[in-house]
This record gives sequence, structure tokens and C-alpha cells, in this order.
Amino acid sequence: MKYIKNGKVILPDSILENMVLAYDEKICGFTTVDEIPANAEVIDANGGYVSPGLVDIHIHGYLGEDTSDGKADGIFKMANGVIKNGVTSFCPTTMTVSMDEINTALNVVRSLKEKSKTWEGAEILGVNLEGPFINPNKKGAQAGEHIKKPDAQFIIDNADVISVATMAPEMENGCQAIKEIREKCDVAVSIGHSDATFEQAMTGIEAGATHITHLFNAQTPLHHRNPGVVGAGLLENVTTELIADTFHVHKGLFELIARIKGDNLVLITDCTRAGGMPDGEYTLGGQPIIVKGIQCLLEDGTIAGSVLKLNNAVKNVRDNTDLPFWKVVSAASLAPARAIGVADRKGSLEAGKDADIIITDGDFNILKTIIGGEVKYEA
Repeated sequence: MKYIKNGKVILPDSILENMVLAYDEKICGFTTVDEIPANAEVIDANGGYVSPGLVDIHIHGYLGEDTSDGKADGIFKMANGVIKNGVTSFCPTTMTVSMDEINTALNVVRSLKEKSKTWEGAEILGVNLEGPFINPNKKGAQAGEHIKKPDAQFIIDNADVISVATMAPEMENGCQAIKEIREKCDVAVSIGHSDATFEQAMTGIEAGATHITHLFNAQTPLHHRNPGVVGAGLLENVTTELIADTFHVHKGLFELIARIKGDNLVLITDCTRAGGMPDGEYTLGGQPIIVKGIQCLLEDGTIAGSVLKLNNAVKNVRDNTDLPFWKVVSAASLAPARAIGVADRKGSLEAGKDADIIITDGDFNILKTIIGGEVKYEA
């Protein structure tokens, strides 16, 4: 048994002080300083936060690597890099590229998934398939030439490695595909890159979609005579992604979105290979992107992913809302874990769950990352 003392422990509904977190490869529970055995392995949090590890379910790349490259060493480099941002598990995310490239990426992630439980990086939970089953009218930074009609069977056949898949329900057979996927496998279906009306989006949710891809971006907006995908996403009991970099969505909306969505708000990064890298030119889905500060843009000015770190997303929401801090942290840990069906083992410091823990300073900068009870990163 190992122990963490002198920390503010972030729970799903509160912050616990003056208690000691006990763990081995799983969370064991709480005790007091007086009950720590002599000679036990003890980490002193020095008054910082003791938080569940963050769960990034939408991240394309990091440190010059991209999931769609289909390279095992690239995926490992991503996994090893994001632990410095407090991410202990993640969904490598593909783009709308050729089906050959998508299949290669799926096979590479498939070969790494089990290995990732013990390697020196964040654990792979499964692939986030963002495209190719989207609407060309809302492709955003996705490559139009590779867009396909919704194909339920492709997702069902790869359900062992896909955790969540984006679909546009208004496309031909879109809602039927969503229904078939939800009936035959556990893959979460997300509405995104969609030109759906409010009614079409609601039909997609009724068919089984449980998630919304990066709210407000690459979807029909909230309009008082057509509430669009945004309106359906805000209204319905679905988990809803937010890229809280203050560029994709104005920070003045963070409070409103959080109040409406409650426990269904999911913070993501949508990070590209430019994450963790200096400003300059990179690629996303085979297209050149220009990175300057927090902005990633195609040459025509279209927003193309981000360079956001998930601990900074937490800070951005904390600094621009009146939400309790535990609720903001849950949006980057428990809510994403719930969205893809892994909350039984990820996302919170509840007894029996994987001992994925981060220790941070008061500004949520990462000091230590623990995965499966083992320290994987120290600042």
C-alpha cells in the first residue's frame, strides 16, 4: 500500500482535506496520517491538489506526431508526452483521411492497446473515429475527398478498438447507421461535422447518439428559428465536448454551457501534432496548418484543431466561471470516462478504480503523474 498526504483531494462532488489517499494499483480509500504504517511509501503533496488523472477522449496528435500517421512509435510519443499535462488515459483520434490510412491507424492502436496498460505513458482507451462519416458542408479542417456515407458495419467490425465515432445524422442512412451501431456494439456515437437541423439532430439522438463533437464547431449553430445541432446538444441528456482554449469558443460562454450541461460537460483538447511544439507550419489530415499562439488554422483561415493541454483547459474553465473546482476537474476526468463507458475504472478517486492520480500545484500545473499506482512523471 502507498499513501499521499497533505493534499486537497478532488472527489466527484467535493474537495477533501486532512485525509490521506491510500492506493496500490487500484484506489484503496482514505485514512489519516496517524494510520500510515511505519516504513510505508508516502508522497507528500505539500498542500497541492490530489486529482484523478485527466482523460482526453479527443486528441489527434502531440509533439509532432499524429494518430492518422499510423505509426506505433508516434502513438507512444503522444502517450508519453501528455502525461506531463496530467492525462493518464486517452483516445487517439483519427481524421477524415483515406480508408487505407484509417485502417492502418486502427490496426496500430489495436496492437498497442493492451501494451499501453503498463508502458511509460498514458493508457490507450480506444480510438476516437472523427470522420469519414460526416457532412461535406461542415467538414471544417477535414479533407473533403475522403468523406464517406455512414457505414455502420465498418464501426461494428472495429468495435474492439473504436470507443467513439462521429457521424452526421442528416446524411443518407445516417440515423439508421446510428441505430444499428448502438444495437450491435458498445461504440458511442457522436453528432459532429454536421449540417443537421434541430429536428434531424434530435432524430439522431433518438436513434442512439449519446455525444456531441466539439460543441459549436463544425455544426449548425444555435439560432432562434433553427436551434441546430448546438440546440439539440444543449437541450438533450447527451455528453457534450468543449474545446476550452478561449479561441474555439468564447470564454464568456463557458459558464452558460457548464450550467446547462452539468455533469455532461466533457473538456477535450482536439490537439494536433503541433501541440507541445513551437509556432510554425504543420499538417493535419494531410493538409497544411499554421500555428500561432493558441490558434491552428488552414491556409484559408479555417480553424484546424488546437494546441491545447487538458490541464490548461481545466484552468481556463476555472478562471472564467464560478463553478466549484471539483466540478471543473470532473469535466476533464469522470465525464469523459462516462461518455465512452469506462467510468467503472477511470475518472475519479473512488475505491476499486485504477490508481490514475495526478498531483498539482495550486494553479493545476502538473507535479506528478501516477498511472496504475506507479509514478510515470515528475516535474
